[in-house]
Amino acid sequence: MCRACGSTDHQPGPARSPRFAGLRNRDARPYLFGTGLAMMGDNVEHVITYWVLWREFHSPALAGFQVISHWLPFLLFSVLSGSLADRYDCRRIIQSAQALFMFVSLCWGLLFLTDSLQIWHACVLLVLHGCAGALWGPAEQMMLHDFVGRDDLPSAVRLNATFRSLGVLCGPVVGSLLLLLLGPTGGIFANIAIYLPLTIFLFRTRFTGHVREGVVSRARLGPIAALRAARAVPLGPTIAGMIILAGLGSFFVGASIQTAMPEFAEDLGAGSAGLTYGALLFASGFGGVVGGLVIEATGWLRPTVRTAVVGTVLYGLSIVVFAVTSNYVLALVVLAVSGVANFVSMSISQTVVQLEAAPADRGRIIGLYNTSSGGLRIGSGLTVGLTGTAIGIKHSLALSAAVLTLAALATGTYAALPR
Repeated sequence: MCRACGSTDHQPGPARSPRFAGLRNRDARPYLFGTGLAMMGDNVEHVITYWVLWREFHSPALAGFQVISHWLPFLLFSVLSGSLADRYDCRRIIQSAQALFMFVSLCWGLLFLTDSLQIWHACVLLVLHGCAGALWGPAEQMMLHDFVGRDDLPSAVRLNATFRSLGVLCGPVVGSLLLLLLGPTGGIFANIAIYLPLTIFLFRTRFTGHVREGVVSRARLGPIAALRAARAVPLGPTIAGMIILAGLGSFFVGASIQTAMPEFAEDLGAGSAGLTYGALLFASGFGGVVGGLVIEATGWLRPTVRTAVVGTVLYGLSIVVFAVTSNYVLALVVLAVSGVANFVSMSISQTVVQLEAAPADRGRIIGLYNTSSGGLRIGSGLTVGLTGTAIGIKHSLALSAAVLTLAALATGTYAALPR
């Protein structure tokens, strides 16, 4: 019986692996730390550049473009990135993405140094930064599978997600310190060094994303060819359900809760700035990191469809409570719970997708997953943002989260269907 969905038609799931199996693997351990650092560098750049752009231009339209430019490449190019990961050495793909991150930071620094920054410069660099993230994603996940194999993959995916969450959590702190100590120019130049450990490590490892199973796709490349190849990949209810589940959370909640946080902070009596506001922003990320470590240490959760669905349902319900509560302490608690639940949903669904995917199609399937989980975050601007202009942001967020909860239950029923 398949441990992912309970069907007797599926291949067996992974054996129960030791606690922190990903960190016990000497090949995966530096990769996980390097990934966390690179994710922190990504967020440090956001902190510094967003601050400079607001100070220079005071443009709400540019602020909106910052969100769109980050996630639109995931929507447009993740499948192509997955096809690249299927076909080529994933080490070089990740290094190319890291090189693009560093190039963008270098360009920001030069523009700051020469005081020549214009809006069109910012738009180009923001899009390039988003493209680097989209290129990085599928190859990153394929390397995990190559490092640890099938049995330890759930641990590796959880730990990778935990280190990424830790990078997201530390990024604003480190970015603020760099701004304070070095200023925006010195800070953005210093940020280049944060990407180097992962880039250097990938020159030293023998794993390519294909070593363990030795399968390399020879499908044609190009955006149209990649989409056609992806359409031809047999997904089945389990993989399709997990891809849909990831997209639901992105589309109905996504990044909107962060952009709307100042309004929620004022309604909760915390003000739109200061420590109490920062705690609201911090709570969800903190919940994700702590939840990831606790789940890895205890081994309570198995990579199953049921677990992913329950995590998504709890995520939706916790966001509903956050949207309607007027109690600041309760808001903090449910935000932390939402962080844990979202971590469970995303890490488990990602694991199930990798376990169920055929080796020759894994990159493209991960690309489809990233298109859903990352690219559809743009949709939250419609489901929460635009709807909020008509009925209020609290009501739109509560309504969107409630729809997410119901849709997750329906998706779980579909994903559990036998193939």
